Amino acid sequence: MTPLFKHILTIALALTIGCLNAQDLHFSQFMNAPLLTNPANTGFLPNADYRLGANFRQQWASVPVPFKTYSIWGDAQVFRNQFENGWLGLGGSIFSDVAGRGNLTTTKIMGNIAYHQMLGEHSLVSAGFTGGLVVKRINPTVFTWDNQWNGKFFNGALPTGETFSNNVTRYADIGFGLNYAYFPTENLYYNAGFSVAHANQPSESFFSNNTTANYDAKVKPRYTFFANGSFKLNNNVIVNPNVYISTQSRASEIVLGGTVNYNLKQNATDNTELFGGLYYRINDAIVPTVGVLYKNIRLAVSYDFTLSNNLASFNKLRGGNELNLTRLGFYNTTNKDTRKVGCFSPAF
Repeated sequence: MTPLFKHILTIALALTIGCLNAQDLHFSQFMNAPLLTNPANTGFLPNADYRLGANFRQQWASVPVPFKTYSIWGDAQVFRNQFENGWLGLGGSIFSDVAGRGNLTTTKIMGNIAYHQMLGEHSLVSAGFTGGLVVKRINPTVFTWDNQWNGKFFNGALPTGETFSNNVTRYADIGFGLNYAYFPTENLYYNAGFSVAHANQPSESFFSNNTTANYDAKVKPRYTFFANGSFKLNNNVIVNPNVYISTQSRASEIVLGGTVNYNLKQNATDNTELFGGLYYRINDAIVPTVGVLYKNIRLAVSYDFTLSNNLASFNKLRGGNELNLTRLGFYNTTNKDTRKVGCFSPAF
């Protein structure tokens, strides 16, 4: 690949992302990024009192400049004794995303709150809210522009003719979500949820602070629907299917798939599980996923193999690798012995 072609490809990718009002924060392991997927997941912990998690994603490593996304997050159940068959969930997250040659860096700090109410003995409804601050930075000095092309190469000494009013933009961001869970028997569990991110449609621009003049720079709402289930086939095997649908402006994402969990020590106090599965992002990639749950620590690793005709020929199927580490915990051993919503852990 020639240097000129690398520049053209990088710029084309950046323009494509800009037209779609995304690179919105994104993980293929949506089921292991619960607070990002839906704020109503905050404090929805059938088999724990709290959890802490970290995610890392590197995307398009074979293209000149890869995208990297990091997150750390946590949530907990509170006031379980203050509501009749209900409780609050509190949580927070920090996300960082570095994209492209111009080091477009996004930092997002969010706080979450959710309320969970049991409906009888076999179902649960949840409502959640998230709000926080988004800061984006860009380094325009590392870009090359058309008027720096001298016919043979890009001459960085030439004036660019481009001006940026700001290299930093920041705005408040809010969202909300709803969940419903149904667990009719100890062997069956169903869950579905809907959420709206960027509900306030904040303005995002490096060129002007005039919101009216930059209507097209508004961050469009992202609508997300997910559904999952857990089916306990026997004491060793649990099947977890998942569906994820997300739309934002003209961009959309549909992911179908699931995992199978195998319990190595079903009679032990602290289970050890191996799990693996496959997801398909329609018209884009297949995502094999494997992992292990040991005591209260869960590690999951996945890899995106690109199938899209627009990019597969350039990156040789190499899409992105992703890692999730989650720790589940209890405030005391009594909670560990008595906590029960269903009899096994759902996807989130």
